[in-house]
Amino acid sequence: MAAARRGGQPDRLFLAILAALTFIGPLSLHFFFPALPTIKTRFGVDAATAQLTVSLPMLAMAAMTLAYGSLSDRLGRRTMVLSGTALFALGGAGAALANSIETLLLWRLLQSAGGACGLVLARTIARDVYGTDQLVRAIAYLQAAYATAPMIAPPLGGFLVDVSGWRAVMAVSAAAGVAILILCHATLHETRPPESRAAVGRSVVGDYAALFGNLRFSAFVFQSCGMSGVFFAMATGGAFLMRELLGRSAAEYGLYFMAFPAGYILGNLVSGRLGNRVRVEAMVLAGGALVAVAAAGQAGLILAGALTPLVIFLPGFVITFGQGISLPNAQTGALREAGALAGTGAGIGVFLQMCGASLFSQLYGELADGTPIPMVIASSAAAALSLGAALLVFVLRRAQDDGSAGGGPARAVSRRP
Repeated sequence: MAAARRGGQPDRLFLAILAALTFIGPLSLHFFFPALPTIKTRFGVDAATAQLTVSLPMLAMAAMTLAYGSLSDRLGRRTMVLSGTALFALGGAGAALANSIETLLLWRLLQSAGGACGLVLARTIARDVYGTDQLVRAIAYLQAAYATAPMIAPPLGGFLVDVSGWRAVMAVSAAAGVAILILCHATLHETRPPESRAAVGRSVVGDYAALFGNLRFSAFVFQSCGMSGVFFAMATGGAFLMRELLGRSAAEYGLYFMAFPAGYILGNLVSGRLGNRVRVEAMVLAGGALVAVAAAGQAGLILAGALTPLVIFLPGFVITFGQGISLPNAQTGALREAGALAGTGAGIGVFLQMCGASLFSQLYGELADGTPIPMVIASSAAAALSLGAALLVFVLRRAQDDGSAGGGPARAVSRRP
């Protein structure tokens, strides 16, 4: 394995391997977006049926994050990484050869099920190797790499569709999966710590009950859930408002959209720089407060009748910047609380982030009436959840500190379920 001592500074080569592993999940989704119109025409289906090749794989990916987390605590990280990347490569190859929409959908489900492994196991392996001391920095860098997927994958996928057709998109993704599989097989050793192996005798239900019975763990993962909800409510609403209400082109929307990943990457870099200088609870609260203020400011402007692209995307930049500050720290806090069940905890965290994205974007869709008000409602609700959970994390930490300072037992729940 690339040199990376437990508790040491994040090794660049090792982080690059984990970043590549992280990338395959979004690659299976974002890379495919430009092929959708061609898929619709090629197989003679309607838009709703073509969209199933994205929406159903997304659901499969969310469900599989739970499976990879639990199984990695029982069977080991390396086993699940190799299995997941192999499924991803196999699914991409099968999709490239599909001759019906049903066959394509089945292979896409397999591909996304494999791609889910990176979303969970990259951060779990980082926790195994670096412990909790350098985990914020490692996760921040992984999140920055993850955020580049929406920036790189769609243009590259569009180029491949234009030059070689939609099958080239699947073939290239399969080749990427094979390359990552070979890399992980050659360099990634088992990182599951001995204390995780001691938890193998538990039932899966018992593991989930133990983790959700930990109030600090629950607060951290629901804070991440709300954070993802704010972004997806605003990204979904912004697309419709730009095109239908403001009459702007798709290309112009794409240019403004770059503010979202730019803010997120910048926030992650700030988190990486701060590392352990600031407590994770303070960083989570700072990010949550920043997001809440930006969402409230945007809501005020919209309710006052001001709606321009900058009213959508300038607060959006601040919101994703706050996400970049908060999410790596919330994920670190959740993994600390999970203790020996780090894989299961990471799976729950990723699953709830995806649920938050789905829930609040769907809330916007259910309320959509051609005005910006539904976006305000959905993003404000998600921001409130995120801030409330961040405040709970902070209060619990203060209670623990006060208990320790008073010489009595710390009142926060145990870090090990």
